[in-house]
Amino acid sequence: MEQTIIHHMETVRGITEQTIKKIPEEISDIIPKGFNNNIRWNFGHIAFVQEKLVFGLLGEEMSIPNDYEQLFAAGTKPAEWKGTPPSLAEIAVILTEQKTRIKDFIKARLHEKLPTPFTNRGGITFYTVGEVFLFSFYHEALHVETIKQLYRAISSK
Repeated sequence: MEQTIIHHMETVRGITEQTIKKIPEEISDIIPKGFNNNIRWNFGHIAFVQEKLVFGLLGEEMSIPNDYEQLFAAGTKPAEWKGTPPSLAEIAVILTEQKTRIKDFIKARLHEKLPTPFTNRGGITFYTVGEVFLFSFYHEALHVETIKQLYRAISSK
């Protein structure tokens, strides 16, 4: 089962990686009417949240740039950014490297209890590494769909 779960993570992340390659940098900061964030924020958010769920909740060192939390954590928005955010190419590298680190780290840990149960903003509580890891696929897919909606809204103008 562990190998199936890792394969699923690779599939979901593969879709994300293919999607980021198709987005022109020049449209990544546009926020169409009806949206709260832009394409760049959504890709960075995927990277930050995955890092937090897999490594951060276990008290492990997070290996993404320090500013990702201020830029891409839940509740942040591009309108509040100070400084220059990473390019899509830089975020793409983070996403790809993260996938490899997760594969090496997660093996044989799916049944491990989290040091502290984690309750997400939706009120769902997770108790094990596997539970939170499986949820992360759903989270990533939601944001990839939002990216696609943003792209369609921008392209239709």
